Parts: sequence; structure tokens; C-alpha cells
Amino acid sequence: MRDALREGEPVVGTWASLADPAVPELLAPDADFVVLDTEHTPNSLETVADCARAVDAAPGEALPLARVAWNDPVRIKRLLDTGVAGVMVPMVEGAAEAEAAVEACRYPPDGVRGIATARASDYGRNFESYVESANGDVLTVLQVETAAGVENAADIAAVDGVDALFVGPADLSANLGVFGQWSHPDLVDAIATVLEAGEAADTPVGTLGSRPEEVRALGSLGFDFLIAGVDTAMLLDGVAEAVGAARETLSAG
Repeated sequence: MRDALREGEPVVGTWASLADPAVPELLAPDADFVVLDTEHTPNSLETVADCARAVDAAPGEALPLARVAWNDPVRIKRLLDTGVAGVMVPMVEGAAEAEAAVEACRYPPDGVRGIATARASDYGRNFESYVESANGDVLTVLQVETAAGVENAADIAAVDGVDALFVGPADLSANLGVFGQWSHPDLVDAIATVLEAGEAADTPVGTLGSRPEEVRALGSLGFDFLIAGVDTAMLLDGVAEAVGAARETLSAG
């Protein structure tokens, strides 16, 4: 995935917030990666591990990523030990925070990630080879979703070990006082600043659209990768459409 992003290939992921592993299993075959969210969900480490297994077992080559609840080395190392391919770290606002996130994802001497056998190393069967390769393999994606993050986007993107930036559209629009207004000039200008920072540092930048119209609106601004759809939004839309069709049919009869 890192190579695909750097080479400018179209990389598309999707988002899983529900706890049942069947959800990411359903999402994975059509995506390049599935983000397993722990920031705004009650999902536990056990849930993430089961969902990562589901993504790995699904047809295709989708990678499981996990969004950590906060830029905290303990939370990050525990998620990585479940065997996810990388983490997304929210609310990064400066180079120091970016460096801390990178260090949390890396084993010494390059970082502070604690070393132990876990699912990531096949419970120790591939222990030495995993430790040797993990620093280069684990993806580190940092979220820019505040005005401060936008202001420091160039410094964040330039930190060695940052594989990609991710614009959190809901938080950023809210922080700028234009919540949900995807075409508002303030949001568009902020996104342009992050995109320019990413281009200057050769760091890919992505974002999320929970529904197709949001994917098209935000994706047209020049992002390098996109997360298309959130499981709960897709479920809500599908239920509303099906139930609405049923009510219309019954009323017509």
C-alpha cells in the first residue's frame, strides 16, 4: 500500500465502526484497505483482532488498518500487536506530535514500541523476522483535522516515517466553524494547504466521504487516496431506501 500511494496509484479504502467481524469481512473484497475504528466506537482490542482476522480471511488483498483513540504509545503498540498493517492517529497538530506517533509505531532503536510476541508476529513463530521488518512495513497515517494542524501541515508531512496524511473532514469543518459544508471556501482553502504540504514532502494525502456525494465532492479536490463509505451510513441508507420502497408499494396497492 505504501508503494501504491507513493507511485500515485488509485488507492481506495472503506470504514468499519461496527463490532461484528462480518462487517469488515463484507467490506474488504471491494477495497484496498479497511479502517477499524476505535476512536469513536466501543470496539475493544479483542474486537479489532477479530475484525483484522476477518479482513485477512476475506477474498482480495485488502489490508486492515486501525484508528487509535489517541496519539498514545500504549494504545498504538497494543493495536499493532493485533496484527493490523498500520494505524491512523487522530488530531495531530505539529511536528513533535507526528514524531511521537512515528516513534510509537517503531521498535528501538528507531522508536519506543515495546517488543513481545503477539498475533502480529504469528504469536512468536515469526518473531525475529517481524521485529526486523516491522519498522519498514507498518503504515503510519496521521490525521490533520484542526486549524493548528493545517497551519503546521508542512512540518507534519516532512517528518520522517509519516507515510500519509488524512484530512478528517467532519472535525476540520467543525473546527473551522463550517461543519458539513464540504464546498465552503474556508474548508476548501484548508484542504488545499494540506494537499500542498503533502505534495512538497512527497507525502500522500487522503480523506473520507461517508456517502457517494461526499466522496465525489471531496475527492474532486485533488486527494491521493480516498476512504469511500462508512458502514453505519451505508446501513442507514440501505434500510431507508428498502423500507421506503416497501411503504410506497403498499400505499400504491
